[in-house]
Amino acid sequence: MADQTSDFLASYPASVQQRVQGAWEALIQRFEDKSWMASHLFPYQLEIFRVWALSEFASHFCVTYPAMLQDLINSNDLFRRYPDGYYAHTLRHQLAPLESESELHQCLRRFRNREMLRIAWRDICGHADLVQTMYDLSSLADACISESLHALHHWLENEMGQPQDNQGKSQRMLVLAMGKLGAYELNYSSDIDLIFIYPKAGETKHATRPATNEQFFTRLSKQLIAALDKRTEDGFVFRVDMRLRPFGESGPLVVNLEALENYYQSHGREWERYAFIKARVVTGDPEPSNELVRMLKPFVYRRYLDYGV
Repeated sequence: MADQTSDFLASYPASVQQRVQGAWEALIQRFEDKSWMASHLFPYQLEIFRVWALSEFASHFCVTYPAMLQDLINSNDLFRRYPDGYYAHTLRHQLAPLESESELHQCLRRFRNREMLRIAWRDICGHADLVQTMYDLSSLADACISESLHALHHWLENEMGQPQDNQGKSQRMLVLAMGKLGAYELNYSSDIDLIFIYPKAGETKHATRPATNEQFFTRLSKQLIAALDKRTEDGFVFRVDMRLRPFGESGPLVVNLEALENYYQSHGREWERYAFIKARVVTGDPEPSNELVRMLKPFVYRRYLDYGV
C-alpha cells in the first residue's frame, strides 16, 4: 500500500504531496484505536489520498473531525447509494430533540459537512457518476430546507400562534426551488435560488397578540435563510439567493398565491418564463403546492404563440 500511495502522489505537485502527507500524519495521531486503523483505515489509504489530493475541504474535515470519517467507513455510507428520502428522514430524526435556533444551526452544518464529504468521496473515487452526484447534492439541499423549515415553523407557532386563512384552515409555507436546485443539477459551489410563498391571507390564532400571515411568514423566511446561509464556526449549509422572487430584491420576501399570480399576469418577463421551466416545489402542503403548479403552467407554457416566443 505504501508503494501504491507513493506512486499515486508522485503525479501531483510537491505542494499537494506535502499537504496530503501532512494531513495523513495528523489523522494517524488523532486515532487512539490502533486495531481499528489497521483493519478499517489503512485499507482505504489510497482512496483517502485520492480524495484529499483533489479536495482540501475533505482533508480538512477528516483531520478536524476524525470521528466523522470513522462513522462514514463503519456505516458503509461511502460505498452505498442512499434510498430516496434518506436525507430527510435522517435529518428529521437528528433535529427532533432540539429546542433552539442555535442548536438547529449547529446540527444542520455538521450534517451537511458529513454528507458533503461522503458525496465528494463517492464522486472522486468513482462510486457515483455525475448524475448521481448532482442528485445527491440536490436531495441534501432539499432535506436541509424542508426539515429546518419544519422545526422553525413549529417553534414560531408556539410564539406567534398558528397562521390560518379566513376560513380557519392552517397555513404552511411553500418553498419553490429554481435554477440548478429545481432541476436536480446542484454542484458543490452552487447557491440555491428560492422563492417563498404562503397560500392565503389571514392571521395567526393567538389569544392576545394575533399577527397577519404575512408577518408570520416573513419572520419564518428570515429564520430559514439564516439557518441555511449564516456562517458560524461550523461553516454554512447553502448560500441562499432570493433575487428571482417577484420584483427581485425590492419585493417582499414572501408572497401569497394570489399576489404571485397577479405579479406574473401583470409583470412577468420572458426570462421568468424560461426560469420557471426548472422550478419545482421543495416543501409545502399538497393542495396549495398543486394549485401553485396549475397557476404557473399557463404563464410558463403560453396558450398562444407570437413572434417573440
